[in-house]
Amino acid sequence: MVRCTVSLEQRVLIGFFALGLAAFGCQGPEQVKDLEGSALLPTGHWIQPEGKTAEFAGRPVDMVRSPDGKWLFVKDNSGLQVFAADTLDASQSIPSPGGTSQYGLAVTRDGSTVYLSNAESRVHRYVRTPEGKFKLEGGYTLPAPEIGGHAYPTGLALDEDRNVLYVCASRSNALLCIDLTSGEVRKSIPTGVAPYAVLIHPKTRQLWVTNYGGPRPQRSEKRAPSAGTDVAVDERGVAKSGSVSVISSDLEKVEAEISVGLHPCALAYHPAGDLVLVANANSDEVTVIECSRKAKVQEIDTHPVRDLPFGSMPNALCVDEEGKVWVALAGNNAVGCLEREPNGEFSLRGLVPTGWYPSSVLADEGRVYVANNKGVGSRTRNRPEEKGRNSHDHRGSIQAFSTPTPARFAELSRKVTTLAKSTSVLRAYERSIRSNVGPTPVPAKLGEPSVFEHVIYVIKENRTYDQVLGDLPEGDGDPNLCNFPEPLSPNHHALAKEFVLLDNYYCNGVLSADGHSWATESNVTPYLERMFGGFTRSYTFGDDPLTYSSSGFIWDAVLAAGLSFRNYGEFNYSEPPQGMGFKEVYQAHKSGQRVDFRLEIGVERVKRYSCRDYPGWNMNIPDVLRVDRFLEEFREFEKSGDFPNFVIVYLPQDHLSGTTEGMPTPRAHMADNDLALGRLVEAVSKSKFWPKTVLFINEDDPQNGYDHVDGHRSICFVVSPYSRNRGVVSEFYNQSSVVRTMLHILGLPPLNQQDAASNLMAACFAPKPDFSAYQARPAGWALDELNGSLAQRSGNDLKWGRISAQIPMHRTGLKSVQDEDNLNRILWHATKGYATPYPERFAGAHGRGLKGRGLLLDSNSDED
Repeated sequence: MVRCTVSLEQRVLIGFFALGLAAFGCQGPEQVKDLEGSALLPTGHWIQPEGKTAEFAGRPVDMVRSPDGKWLFVKDNSGLQVFAADTLDASQSIPSPGGTSQYGLAVTRDGSTVYLSNAESRVHRYVRTPEGKFKLEGGYTLPAPEIGGHAYPTGLALDEDRNVLYVCASRSNALLCIDLTSGEVRKSIPTGVAPYAVLIHPKTRQLWVTNYGGPRPQRSEKRAPSAGTDVAVDERGVAKSGSVSVISSDLEKVEAEISVGLHPCALAYHPAGDLVLVANANSDEVTVIECSRKAKVQEIDTHPVRDLPFGSMPNALCVDEEGKVWVALAGNNAVGCLEREPNGEFSLRGLVPTGWYPSSVLADEGRVYVANNKGVGSRTRNRPEEKGRNSHDHRGSIQAFSTPTPARFAELSRKVTTLAKSTSVLRAYERSIRSNVGPTPVPAKLGEPSVFEHVIYVIKENRTYDQVLGDLPEGDGDPNLCNFPEPLSPNHHALAKEFVLLDNYYCNGVLSADGHSWATESNVTPYLERMFGGFTRSYTFGDDPLTYSSSGFIWDAVLAAGLSFRNYGEFNYSEPPQGMGFKEVYQAHKSGQRVDFRLEIGVERVKRYSCRDYPGWNMNIPDVLRVDRFLEEFREFEKSGDFPNFVIVYLPQDHLSGTTEGMPTPRAHMADNDLALGRLVEAVSKSKFWPKTVLFINEDDPQNGYDHVDGHRSICFVVSPYSRNRGVVSEFYNQSSVVRTMLHILGLPPLNQQDAASNLMAACFAPKPDFSAYQARPAGWALDELNGSLAQRSGNDLKWGRISAQIPMHRTGLKSVQDEDNLNRILWHATKGYATPYPERFAGAHGRGLKGRGLLLDSNSDED
């Protein structure tokens, strides 16, 4: 096989991949220091945070400063972190029982008490001891919402003169007024959907509340549920409105509900002109509201460069003593500075680079503080040593810098636009003006013809490269970490050998919620990124419209262009008839008996374009059944000669079910998935559509798996007549590369800034085709081999069987981080035996293998 040469740009990219990345970083900050604070993210963007930076184990979502200016209180996914404001030295880390919500932190005027909202129904109270330390001491329990479950408190505002705490009860769709002494709820005021932040007007004492989901939908509006409450949505299923509720100072009425942009989150008061500013994360803008008239007076574009597409995602802001407005731009890894012009309007004066995904910003006395949600990535160890390291070992950061001079502002602004790859992003949208250009697999310019008319996107579940292809000597694999070698996954191996072997491909996401978002949207919104303290509102698999990016899904772009789309299983929860488990479903299918499934598809448009006979997520349903349902329609397409331009096929059985009693063994699950995949490719390759069809096959995420290069290196196959015998391609690709390449082939621009910044997968194709058909390999293991009963087990087999039985498999979002770690251990021992030690040092985002591949570390790189 011929190994493709890795370019200098790719070597720079991959080499930095080992340093400080949310999905790919190594432990310890020393490597970042060696590179003067620089790191490159899995998205392909550099970060070079300005000023002083302190890393810590967590994903920060909110930050306040003590009134005396000495301390920074930071809310992250685990609890309350305390830092010295002058040095950024860590002082304390105090857990939050019940996790933490997306937002919500407040401190008393004397700095003695800090309030923090958790991910259930509590507001915790942290009190300063005589020794000067803080400890958790009581708090308040919120009433359950009418829809049941937890209230999920978010934004907080203290009014010590009235002895009350205002709490945004997100799932209750209400603002609660809590008596600080008794803890009783004095008043509950209805708001819009999913209230997020609350601000007390300093003069009128009115309460200003942002509503993530806007007002309740009108009877005539399309709607979809978010955490039990309907939200107004557009035809794509994306939440279409946001609002600000203005509540009277006596709490007796809602004086106004002002329509603003999408995902309104942070609020700030500006005394000049008596204004409230609102960050709209899903609209890339800041709304300015004149308080006296309760009227919008300006919408401020927050893009670093004019004409950039969606993706800046302003999600926090503040006003300093000079009237400057600082805005955290999560998608650009920067804070922007807005200044008020003589005519009263604000303009973007400058940008400052931050860490990864800034989520909170404070400014006072010429100093700006930023909390970065992803910071430098997953390089910490916040779990016991024996549990290894994985993508949930978060490495957030806080940073501080002085307000730049005009000259420094100009320099930093240029740096931000370079780090954001703004030129490359804009170039990705430029359509070709050349004529008489012949078709190629991946056109050189957008809009030029491709040889392909049909793209099939196969999404699978949760495997790393080494787990499946580690035994292939042609690629960079470790056979010792391979659970499913060629005899157990013959089709995976044959596809890699006969078409192209990608041994440097990575998943952007860290679990199924953000994994499927990356796979279908090529972006993850702050609404979701802030939920890692507890997915109480949702763990989305097409069932929360507030999660989705305003740029929409890949199929939305396809349909908007007048192309055709068909979905098989994505965003689809399915249930077999009552009483039927895997054994019954498999035997019925094998005997020719048709089984009907109950389908639950949350996005109406996806439902409309879905095959209603094709089941989605459920580990009781074999993939060979799924592929047979696909082939039923495919044969009809063959007869008519009309096959959709874009097709998604979901094959989830490589997720596995551990050693749960009565479920397939890991080998059987993988054999099922492997055979289904092989049969799918064979059918397409023997069809009339094959000359003009390409398949992209990948995983939604690698979910904490083990791999000697990095736990987020995963498998991806590119299958087409133009991909045959391409050998080993070691260029860096990720999920955004797949999305952009598929769109580009169909003549469509990227969805947003994230996939626009990714590289096209042109190296996977040759200019001349080989139309030979693929021949599926038979299953390498019995598909119906089931885990035995617990009564027949003993020792470690019994221990892990009991653990496996407690892991919820019926919905994608119910497994905890511990569950996922246990599943990997169960898989390892089920295929390697209990005498073989679990390879904990290769689990998760360790990045140990990148340097060993000879990849360069070089900070001298052009934007492109």
